[in-house]
Amino acid sequence: MAKKRPQTKAERPQRTDGEIPVVGAREPCPCGSGRRYKACHGRAAAHAVTELVQRPFEGLPGECDWVALRELVPAATAELTLRNGLPEGVPSVTLATVLPMAWPALRRDDGSVLLGLQNDTASGDISRDLADTLQRALEAQPGTPVQGRRAPADGPRLQDLLDPEGAFEPVVHSGFEFWVPDPENASPEVAASLERANAAAIPTVKLTGADAAYWCETPEKNHLRWVMPHPEEQLLDALARLHAAGRSSLGEGTRLVGSFRAHGLTVPVWDLPSGVSADDVEKPAAEFAERLATALASDAPLTADERRARGGLTNRQVTLS
Repeated sequence: MAKKRPQTKAERPQRTDGEIPVVGAREPCPCGSGRRYKACHGRAAAHAVTELVQRPFEGLPGECDWVALRELVPAATAELTLRNGLPEGVPSVTLATVLPMAWPALRRDDGSVLLGLQNDTASGDISRDLADTLQRALEAQPGTPVQGRRAPADGPRLQDLLDPEGAFEPVVHSGFEFWVPDPENASPEVAASLERANAAAIPTVKLTGADAAYWCETPEKNHLRWVMPHPEEQLLDALARLHAAGRSSLGEGTRLVGSFRAHGLTVPVWDLPSGVSADDVEKPAAEFAERLATALASDAPLTADERRARGGLTNRQVTLS
């Protein structure tokens, strides 16, 4: 009998790590190893996807406002400046808190791009997910939305795409009419989404005299939510000093009630009487900022009263992200 010739497998060309695309966990790894993706290069990708970045907006101009627009503000926009300038055919790139139909991004008919901020993301790094969405929006056909996906683990972050010297100046809107240039001629789906969004929006105003401080109106009372850049432990100590001394309020009838923790930053929250408007709180907020700066500069140990005040503030802290 003739001997069978040994079977040989043609070697598949190996790819470098940077060339390997993301595929399904059970599919063969594109690197050519013959193993499943999840047992090969998918391990590193899965780790990058699940690892939580505590401060995803750190290093961006206006980090505190990024956090506010992500978690606190219903309707707002901000023009974005790209590090390498706008591509041909893209007149502008605008960050928006929410887009119609919860789209991650939209390339408008005129070529401009809207990037949605308040969307669920597939990984633990919001900045990387948003950068991936932005890149795909810049290349999308005009008049089309961009769908969400899992960003490549080695993809760029917003810090890589945006100009570090560019201004970040949020504009707060009373509703979501900025979605469409001509709301009266919007599609039925977009019109319905616009109506629902406007009905749910809480009136919000950005203070002019304090960075990343936002007044909002609710049926029972008003609030001031102020995103602050200071290290959490140092800020809580300073707030406790002021609270124990009776100097943490923003005027008669107002009260520091606690704080949020969001994307690595602390957001103190004040309850305000329903009659206190955003204009009414501008001066008290500026005066509080001066008191806070003095308290932040102190390194004296907390007194017993200050420790109790700190414990109360910590117990009323809510983590948003």
